[in-house]
Amino acid sequence: MILIRVDASTDIGSGHLMRCLALAQGWKNRAKKVIFVMATEASGLVNRLESEAIEVIKLSVELGSFEDAQQTADSAKKLGINWIVIDGYHFDSHYQKIIKSSGLKLFLIDDYGQTNDYCADFVLNQNISADESLYRNRNYNTQLLLGTQYVMLRQEFLTWQGWQRQVPKSGCKILVSLGGGDPDNVTEKVIKALQQLEQKTLEVIVIVGGTNPYYDRLKLAIQGFSCPIQIKKNISNMPELMAWADLAITAGGSTCWELAFLGLPSIVIILADNQQKIAEKLDQMGLIINLGWHETVSLESIKNTTKKLQYSQELREKMSRLGQQLIDGQGVTRILTKLDKNCLHLRPTNSEDCQLLWQWVNDPVVRKWAFSSNPISWENHCQWFALKLQDNNCYIFIALDKQDEPIGQIRFDVDENNYQADIDVSIAPEKRGLGYGSLLIKTGVKKIFTFPSVSSVHAYIKEDNKASIRAFEKAQFKLLGREKIQGYFTLHYWKVREHS
Repeated sequence: MILIRVDASTDIGSGHLMRCLALAQGWKNRAKKVIFVMATEASGLVNRLESEAIEVIKLSVELGSFEDAQQTADSAKKLGINWIVIDGYHFDSHYQKIIKSSGLKLFLIDDYGQTNDYCADFVLNQNISADESLYRNRNYNTQLLLGTQYVMLRQEFLTWQGWQRQVPKSGCKILVSLGGGDPDNVTEKVIKALQQLEQKTLEVIVIVGGTNPYYDRLKLAIQGFSCPIQIKKNISNMPELMAWADLAITAGGSTCWELAFLGLPSIVIILADNQQKIAEKLDQMGLIINLGWHETVSLESIKNTTKKLQYSQELREKMSRLGQQLIDGQGVTRILTKLDKNCLHLRPTNSEDCQLLWQWVNDPVVRKWAFSSNPISWENHCQWFALKLQDNNCYIFIALDKQDEPIGQIRFDVDENNYQADIDVSIAPEKRGLGYGSLLIKTGVKKIFTFPSVSSVHAYIKEDNKASIRAFEKAQFKLLGREKIQGYFTLHYWKVREHS
């Protein structure tokens, strides 16, 4: 089980809660329970959690206070929960220390290096501007998960994986979404700007979050609009609406990642400090058009920029393509691979694995990094595999995930005379980039070290195979030297069994 401590309100918005919901959905998909703990909340958002069978515990405390941290830790211990996830700018370094001093594991979701120092087990910053320099004052064992590869998307978005947007000649369908709270009512400003376009071919849908206090006022604002316009509140079909739209006008928060995933060209208005770097960087990269801070954005600027994007098919196509290249939808899987140490298990290989291993070994990426890059014939592979199955000094394991789907293979060729083993590892093509590499190495090495005939494991890696080098270094392998093998310069890594 995990406990997630997060809040939502008009001022805080709903972004923290909604990205935590994405993490919770992924955790629940692994048949694990999630508890949310909140001190402020909006009924619509709590209803959303409860509709997904997520229990919500309510606290009556000052946000981020000693009492807040203590009651959160007490709730976790009472329920037998080891992991606490916290997401919110009121959770400072003191809050972290109280949780950690209670003997609990802590996962902190951050956006811009918000505290003086960090003692959490993991710090996640899913933003494009995430950088290790933000976390110089961290514990030696605090692990950083940085960048858009860790963007957390909710389950309803993941069903659109691989969808390709058709970009029309002119963009007449506009989606407006300025966050869950929008305390400054920027939504009304956008509505007024769109009215000035005076285009009868426009269709507009305005999304209002559950914590937005201006819903009734916005309904009045759309009266007499020159084209079809709807206001929708507390929606659950955001991906469908994003797929419907040709362009969006939005804030610079986590909605940007959802829009990018679905390739929806966007005009961004900055509503809060934590959105500025995101908006500036995405604008620099050509993914969005950043209009700047909401106080300084004029109706004229919104109108003219919307018109420009509407009638530039080439620009919208480029923005759409860049967005889908940036966000692949695998962020939650990557995070849970780090959190859930039992997310894979090994079984010994058998004769039925012959074809699977043959397919994997002939994958172009595997052949590229092998010492002999030529494809391996079926006949040669069958002969090799039969010999390996009979070899008492060869151990091949298939790695499986929680659903018993194959992830990859790991092989150890043991030299009993020298108490060492050479390692070979590969990940299934469709499972690459999800963090399984180092975990498979760690799991396999732990298993082979239970054999008394093995006291060290050795890996030989082509020196330009950066992904493999990273995986072995994350698995605590040390560089022993540089050698030439079959004409290739190779890095020799090793790991020695620790004696208890």
